[in-house]
Amino acid sequence: MAWEDRTPFEAIERQFGLSEPQVITLMRTELKNSSFRLWRARVTGRRTKHLTRRPAEMNDVGRHAACLGQPARPR
Repeated sequence: MAWEDRTPFEAIERQFGLSEPQVITLMRTELKNSSFRLWRARVTGRRTKHLTRRPAEMNDVGRHAACLGQPARPR
């Protein structure tokens, strides 16, 4: 879930109990150095990785809506 750019850290915390710093530490240990640097460059400052910074229209759609405690939009 952490690799996916649109999955917010809050969803990861709710589903797996890992805070953002813990996810970063996990990614650092599990990825190759070059892959970790690419991932950090992608997610640093990214609006979609934080619920409070996401565009409102993204908060109620997608496969992670249920783990965020939100109703999923019918397809």
